[in-house]
Amino acid sequence: MKKLISVMMILVLALGLAACGSKGDGRTFTVGFDAEFPPYGSLDEATGEYVGFDLDLAAEVCARNGWTLVKQPIDWDSKDMELSSGTIDCIWNGFTINGREDQYTWTIPYVDNSQVFVVSADSGITSKADLAGKNVGVQKDSSALAALQDEENQENLDLAASFADLIQYADYNTGFMDLEAGAIDCIAIDIGVANYQINSRDDGKYVILDDELSTEQYAVGFLKGNTELKDQVEKTLLEMVDDGTFMKIAEKYRDDGIVDQVCLGK
Repeated sequence: MKKLISVMMILVLALGLAACGSKGDGRTFTVGFDAEFPPYGSLDEATGEYVGFDLDLAAEVCARNGWTLVKQPIDWDSKDMELSSGTIDCIWNGFTINGREDQYTWTIPYVDNSQVFVVSADSGITSKADLAGKNVGVQKDSSALAALQDEENQENLDLAASFADLIQYADYNTGFMDLEAGAIDCIAIDIGVANYQINSRDDGKYVILDDELSTEQYAVGFLKGNTELKDQVEKTLLEMVDDGTFMKIAEKYRDDGIVDQVCLGK
């Protein structure tokens, strides 16, 4: 009898330890992101690590839930295929809700963003009207491109029609190289990325036009219907807001304007 009781106690203990070890399900959490979209996600060439505001947030979410973070770079125009195939759990990389409300299951927004135009400081371009007859660059499948092709916004359609050409790039680094070389006259881009690109050059060569293209909000996008994982990530983000961790992470990117753009908890 004593032997039986001992065996039963060992089984109970083992099950208890297994239950403790399963907190957070011991799962991996795979974040899909554009690796050339700083300050939200990019490759630090000095360390070989992927870094950025969104990746820092994801790392903290994973740490609090006992998950293993997998940072998965993706081609931005292939993001839907990556998500639907299960290669990634979410798209977390300056991902715009507006115009995509019904395509994904979203967390609440955490950043107020705007699409802007960047030009060379000596270009003579000071407003959107000056872009008529100019070559304008934009990232493929980006919010800036969507804004310029928005059939419900006649002003933006007319603006795009006035360009000499609208050139689509796989990433904004290539676009800035063409801007520097004079191959294009302007880039339509997220303001956070614009600030990062301008600050990283620190040469006064580029300016942001006062005329905005559009305004929007960022959130984390999950496969439509994946509310369970969305709810857990959202709950954790709100906990990070309450204890000050969210803004502490944002402070690392103050020079890129992130602190002013954050809307979660404000």
